[in-house]
Amino acid sequence: MQRKPEWLRVRYAQTPNMQTVENTLSKLKLNTVCREANCPNSSECYSRKTATFMILGTNCTRNCRFCNVRHGNPAPPQPEEPGNVAQAIKELELKYVVVTSVTRDDLPDGGDGHFAKTVHEIRQISRGTLIEILIPDFKGDPKALKTVAEAKPDVISHNMETIQKLYPEVRPQAEYARSLELLGKIKTLCPDIRTKSGFMVGLGETKEQVIKLLGDLREVSCELLTIGQYLAPTKQHYPVQEYIEPTMFDEYKTIAKEMGFAHVASAPLVRSSYQAAAAFDQPPPCPPSY
Repeated sequence: MQRKPEWLRVRYAQTPNMQTVENTLSKLKLNTVCREANCPNSSECYSRKTATFMILGTNCTRNCRFCNVRHGNPAPPQPEEPGNVAQAIKELELKYVVVTSVTRDDLPDGGDGHFAKTVHEIRQISRGTLIEILIPDFKGDPKALKTVAEAKPDVISHNMETIQKLYPEVRPQAEYARSLELLGKIKTLCPDIRTKSGFMVGLGETKEQVIKLLGDLREVSCELLTIGQYLAPTKQHYPVQEYIEPTMFDEYKTIAKEMGFAHVASAPLVRSSYQAAAAFDQPPPCPPSY
């Protein structure tokens, strides 16, 4: 295995805000993807008194080879969870929040109703908060997507995660075309909702394959983008094929901006919800000229 380069080493420092976030999450029995996915930026985000909430439990019905979230039989959705998320947002005085979930293929609605209820609860008690939801693919169910779109979050995000060729190895229970179609349908259902996606590099992709993925995303009018280095959570996960130099991340950002993305966060430690509010602040792009 390659030695992790210096630019991927994270400095940890305890701050009072970190304990405030931990206490709030514990009190309201909430989960975050920051901890469950072992995000390298969790300390930084908690220090800024923010977190990415993960609803619908901590056990995922899928078993993607890159992800640290547990795979197993999930517990039933907790009816009090949407209200507790909203209460945490109010207590932490968050102006922008990201809410994601595990994939719940076991539920008839895939969890869409729980997402929608969470958005509604946040609107009720924290009206000034901008809301981004990072959703699974709902197995391509248009009714599920319609439910979450009609809740009117400000941003709907769905991650492509990797290039098309690697899906069978890295995301065997997902479909590249289905994820692209979902992103495109969001704009059809509600043009005012901003769309976002993210993917990892370092899994064995080529520059040409990354550029194709960027073009595919723009063809479905995806506006906001994150690109980060893949880091294998354990030796049992899909192995890192390459540590991508920071200059390559800069090049991908330049290419993506030239293609028309309104905002691109591209750096080794970038993750899908990292400094998400900065992306929303950018004006919408012009429609892609394909």
